[in-house]
Amino acid sequence: MDLPENVAAVVFDCDGLLVDTETCWTRAETALFAEHGHGFGLEQKKLLIGRTLETAAEAIATYFDLPGEGPALAARLHDLVALELAAGADALPGARDLVTALRGRVPIAVASNSNRAFVDTALAKSGLAELFSHVYAVEDVSRPKPAPDLYLAACDGLGVDPARSVAFEDSGTGVASARGAGLYVIGVPSLPGTTLDVHRRYSSLADTELLTWGSGLGLNRR
Repeated sequence: MDLPENVAAVVFDCDGLLVDTETCWTRAETALFAEHGHGFGLEQKKLLIGRTLETAAEAIATYFDLPGEGPALAARLHDLVALELAAGADALPGARDLVTALRGRVPIAVASNSNRAFVDTALAKSGLAELFSHVYAVEDVSRPKPAPDLYLAACDGLGVDPARSVAFEDSGTGVASARGAGLYVIGVPSLPGTTLDVHRRYSSLADTELLTWGSGLGLNRR
């Protein structure tokens, strides 16, 4: 399937897609697991990736067999992640080039399952904040991903039809959200070996095919 040409807008996830925040989250999650006497690896990461802070904490509480401790674990994880993000987060390869190519050609936005403070910090630390005037975080909707609300909110804010818009996602949770909203979904998995139900898959935003596509959008828009 060829990449779509008549695109109304492009909406990006943030964590693990535009910005290498998953490294920050993994260090924080590893520390939290260690505090409770557990190791942390790919199996545990797969339980958490793409979730909100609160739903990740509930999954951790279940994993730890600590019923009712989700809110406390969420508070601790919040503090650990905030410290990691404050130390810095890098834009992932190809992110700046692709977003820069798209700006001025089609409307663009960020739709993230993270809270507003985390999203703003990640974009600022990575140097991408200046490229986006439309940023949607989990507080902006009543239901987080995998519900379609965030992508619907982003498309509504941009004044575009979701069916003519493209989403970039790195997790199954985000893909389900974008597909539920009716967007064409491009997957760039942040975890090795991840299978995503997407229309097209790439290993990196730095793929030359994506940059060529992004640089050509808007030429035939109707």
